[in-house]
Amino acid sequence: MGVERQQVRPDQRLLFPELAAGLRHGTTGEGGTGTGVCEASQAATALDSARALTQQLMEEVCHRDNLNQAYRRVKANRGAGGVDGMTVDELYPWLVDHKQELIAKLLDGSYEPQPVRGVEIPKPGGGMRQLGIPTVVDRLVQQAILLVLEPLLDPTFSASSYGFRPGRGAHDALAQAQKYVAEGRGIVVDVDLEKFFDRVNHDILMARLARRVADKRLLRIVRRFLEAGLMHNGVCIERHEGTPQGGPLSPLLANLLLDDLDKELERRGHCFCRYADDCNIYVQSKAAGERVLTSVTRFLEDVLRLRVNREKSAVAHIEERKFLGHRLLRDGRLGIAPTSLQRAKQRIRAITRRNRGIGLDRMIRELNSFLTGWVTYFRSAACKSHLTELDGWIRRKLRCVRLKQCKRTKPIMDFLHGLGVPLRNAWLTALSGKGWWRLAGSPSVTHAMHNQWFASLGLVNLVQRYVTLQA
Repeated sequence: MGVERQQVRPDQRLLFPELAAGLRHGTTGEGGTGTGVCEASQAATALDSARALTQQLMEEVCHRDNLNQAYRRVKANRGAGGVDGMTVDELYPWLVDHKQELIAKLLDGSYEPQPVRGVEIPKPGGGMRQLGIPTVVDRLVQQAILLVLEPLLDPTFSASSYGFRPGRGAHDALAQAQKYVAEGRGIVVDVDLEKFFDRVNHDILMARLARRVADKRLLRIVRRFLEAGLMHNGVCIERHEGTPQGGPLSPLLANLLLDDLDKELERRGHCFCRYADDCNIYVQSKAAGERVLTSVTRFLEDVLRLRVNREKSAVAHIEERKFLGHRLLRDGRLGIAPTSLQRAKQRIRAITRRNRGIGLDRMIRELNSFLTGWVTYFRSAACKSHLTELDGWIRRKLRCVRLKQCKRTKPIMDFLHGLGVPLRNAWLTALSGKGWWRLAGSPSVTHAMHNQWFASLGLVNLVQRYVTLQA
């Protein structure tokens, strides 16, 4: 898919990030620094100059290289189809026939997104999370816009923001939180935003975007994406607030809105870590924490028109709260939050259900897929004892599965005897009449299906994997 670059200034992509970086660090963009009123004036001038360079952004969005990169990302991310039923595999043939029409609509600002497909998924802490799945074509357009906006906006964001940003992630946020705790800030102000992605105020968000972007065509299309209807159970619901999760643009727009919160916290001199809508502020006393929670709540609700969940927000010792699935300890180390362990066990129970009717090999493959990613995520936590216990529990559940697959007494005896259990012990175990769980913990069964037997089947050993990651 291709279109020639149309009258785009050659310095357009280079100057804006430099000016944005200068604005963030209080520089003039030419190496000079200022203080007080002079610094504020220079920052305003830099912002105006940077914004002036964004009047032709739609040409950048529609440039051949940008659209091709957007297509590759949509293709790689796969994902379900939207309300029109088009799949990712059908996108390329559609573009062959309609690419010029699509580019023309983007360039003149007349592009109209289709409604998003509403899907609800269970949240880890209970309740349901609303997702909005755009059509494949809309995902392509959002991705193309993201590729242009992200290099312009991201350098202006706070250093204490870690979610959905290139080169940053959850482990960076956790490492910074550890430093704050090691410095003696043992009290955390845990701010929970109630249904953040569903309550984003469109007018406030677009005002923040218009501060940095002058191209009215791009602003118009982004607004239409925000206001696209939500198709749920065959009914199209109008949306006047929110940016449902599911589209490529939503994380960047969320960071743009919450950057005001970051700047306010920085202005007050607070130590904090924010990952998307999960914000933790670290202080030295509960009294200070209560004051911070009250003032931050007022700022979020009065200025950004967001709602703070007062039941889930709290001021507490760091060990009593969780951050990104981890629990911070007083000495600055990380542990696994109890709720994270519970959710992992729930997932393992679902995979190892004895009535699934699948073979042990497939079950182990599914377990490995989950366990490898899970232990890699928690590689920085002090959790070796938890993993040792979890390894034994997983093996016992798999022993239950394998025994039940034998179904009757004679096949159970044959199976155990074939794995080296003496004939008499194999018969006694098979005839014991115990339930599957008790039977799986008996000496004969653990002798037959020992750790090396599971290793030969390819089962991931969490402790070994953890030690390797630590090394």
